[in-house]
Amino acid sequence: MNANPSRRHPAESDESALLMSRTARDLPPGRHQFHKERLMAQIHDDTRQSEARTAAPAPGKRTRRLRLPRPAVTLPATAAAVAGVIVAATVLSNGGEGGLGTGPALTTDLGTASTDGVPQLLDRISLAAASETTRPTVKPGQFVYIESRTADTFVEIEGDDSSLASHPLHTRQVWLSSDGTEGWLIDPTVNDGPEGETLSLPDEQGNTRKADLNGPSYDYLTKLTTDPDKLLAKIYKETEGQGNSPDQQAFSTIGDLLGESYPPAELYSALFKTAAKIPGVVVVNDAVDAAGRHGIAVARLDETSGAREEWIFDRKTHVFLGERSVQVEERKEEDVVIEPGTVMHTSAIITRDVVDGMKQTRSSSS
Repeated sequence: MNANPSRRHPAESDESALLMSRTARDLPPGRHQFHKERLMAQIHDDTRQSEARTAAPAPGKRTRRLRLPRPAVTLPATAAAVAGVIVAATVLSNGGEGGLGTGPALTTDLGTASTDGVPQLLDRISLAAASETTRPTVKPGQFVYIESRTADTFVEIEGDDSSLASHPLHTRQVWLSSDGTEGWLIDPTVNDGPEGETLSLPDEQGNTRKADLNGPSYDYLTKLTTDPDKLLAKIYKETEGQGNSPDQQAFSTIGDLLGESYPPAELYSALFKTAAKIPGVVVVNDAVDAAGRHGIAVARLDETSGAREEWIFDRKTHVFLGERSVQVEERKEEDVVIEPGTVMHTSAIITRDVVDGMKQTRSSSS
């Protein structure tokens, strides 16, 4: 997600390597080693500075994420990989989530899932998306600004005891230029300070990054086909080998485009028609986003993880509210049982806007 100073001790190398492997498995082949070497070099350089200004962690206490948040799809791919791994190292060494502290694992009612009415609901959502009149184009020099509320669940380890925990719901702000070459992120679980950090990073060869399906810019999205069959074929092809299954990865890819992305109006509408063609999609009668808003969800169960990914929409207007991942089937991770109803990730879109400068919001750009 971005470059973030972190603290790491030699004794934690095996654990951080495990976390890095989980983060890196979504990267294209050949990029894992580059990111690992780059991150380890940065962690080494930052260690002394970070420890000098950070209080020592509680003895014997650390945390391990069960699930690193999927890299924001609008963020530069290199930046996403950098932050994902550095966050893992930070979590292991400082005993907390970016200084936010921890609390009991988030839980929720599962709601009732059904395959009945899936095509009809997605068709209504697609029509509502097509009728939007407040989705301006992003011009050169402008930035997509997205503010959300979000939280994740992880394993907290203290001595020989492990338990599920979540950090508090918090605000996350992302800015990305229309061509995707410049960006900024403010997220207390990732950044080392309140000012946030740049996402304007080059690729592994030092070149300006090129947008793709896993890290699209607005300009890239304007060039995508809006034909549902062709779009789905492209998604399957370009995400081959990623995720736990082709269908689940296709569903997750579209979900990422609905979250921290800004699809043009025609593409936005087409995404829902595309999702209707993925096997295993269900409707959940009641779901709650990270802002506490109730809605109806389009969802799919990842049979490997036992978690159900949900896209939450307003029941009347069918406006996208947010997304969450909810454990539906019991699983065991790091000797901790993840029970049904555990919220693994939750987010709510508060603001999605086009602004004239980095770190501007609607109020500062108007």
